[in-house]
Amino acid sequence: MTKNALEEKIISRKACIGVVGLGYVGLPLVLSFAKQGFRVLGFDSDSKKVESITAGKSYIKHIPSHEIMAIQSVRKNKEGFQATSDFTRLAEPDALLICVPTPLNRHREPNLKYVEQTTQDIAKTLRPGQLISLESTTYPGTTDEVMLPVLNKNGLEVGKDFFLVYSPEREDPGNAAFNVRNIPKVLGGITSACQYLGKTLYSQVVDYVVPVSSTRVAEMTKLLENIYRAVNIALVNELKMLCLRMNIDIYEVINAAKTKPFGFQAFYPGPGLGGHCIPIDPFYLSWRAREYDFNTRFIELAGEINVYMPYFVVERTVQGLNEKCGKSIKDSKILVIGVAYKKDVDDMRESPSLKLIELLLQRGASVDYHDPYIPVMPRTRRHEFNMSSVPLTPERLASYDLVLIATDHSSLDYESILTHAPLVIDTRNSIAGANHHPKLIKA
Repeated sequence: MTKNALEEKIISRKACIGVVGLGYVGLPLVLSFAKQGFRVLGFDSDSKKVESITAGKSYIKHIPSHEIMAIQSVRKNKEGFQATSDFTRLAEPDALLICVPTPLNRHREPNLKYVEQTTQDIAKTLRPGQLISLESTTYPGTTDEVMLPVLNKNGLEVGKDFFLVYSPEREDPGNAAFNVRNIPKVLGGITSACQYLGKTLYSQVVDYVVPVSSTRVAEMTKLLENIYRAVNIALVNELKMLCLRMNIDIYEVINAAKTKPFGFQAFYPGPGLGGHCIPIDPFYLSWRAREYDFNTRFIELAGEINVYMPYFVVERTVQGLNEKCGKSIKDSKILVIGVAYKKDVDDMRESPSLKLIELLLQRGASVDYHDPYIPVMPRTRRHEFNMSSVPLTPERLASYDLVLIATDHSSLDYESILTHAPLVIDTRNSIAGANHHPKLIKA
């Protein structure tokens, strides 16, 4: 299939779109393309996800099940959406969007095993006329150095027989204001033909595609976005610790500073970094920079500060129990409010709450948690707590020595928490305006 033939197939909505990885990034893409009339084939190695989607059930809180059922209901004449774990079907789609995890290993080095495995799977079935787009966050050079050599092995020529682009995901789970349609899409291609077809494809579901000169520029763009956030969050986390010593409310300072109409953007402190991007992505670049004999000092310093925050919160907890209750943390009963990495989502990836629970247990505390979005604590790459969310009743709150607010879900009654809990550690300023309350400690 020629470039022009693939372009025509995309524009006429006759192209089949394949999405590899049906998580927080992949599933919204599935919905977006299916709603525009494309046939969509979703791939995931997790058979439970495939079974759930096939049954019309969403496993992501902010994506309602009725949207899954709606795109499945038009699956007549090979239209609509189908999920599968059969990777031998990768030859069927005309475009393949790769949305797989890119975690770090225990040495904080890039772990590209999911990207590499997916690339090898695609290479086995690669045919003329396919467009491949990597959306997973990674270091500059991944698309052309890691993926392209594998895809080239079968004799097909990139830019002529098949097409390869990098277009980083910009999902923000739980953000109702932004979605696939209205978030601009950065895109770089291996060749000009690759870039052209990539822009043609994404323009079907995205209002504004931002072409850049290469896949490396696109890869670096994604890293800059998240490094910018990581560094600025580290800055306000450090200032929070200083302001606590100086008896200054950091949130009042931030709110005053953000009244300036230029030159300032508000970032807010917390108990640490969470999510699939900010705690991980900066270290992809710092690892890559070492190959160029370059030390990314801002990234490393920001990482040190942000990694330290759960330890700081636990020290504030120890101090609070001692000074306010005359108790040691050992054998104290502590309730952690919120284990999602941010408010109003059911996403626990890299949540600082997990580190907080781990540290509290190591200190000998008895720990429970409450989170309306996560009724049962799933196993993660680093933690397996075998815990379930406990009810948040006045009697239950009163039974703990201390309540630690780690995630400020909007649905929670923070006035009730402060009223009934003996002592509260607030890491999110969720109980604003009560700074001098005898039972409240900011951390």
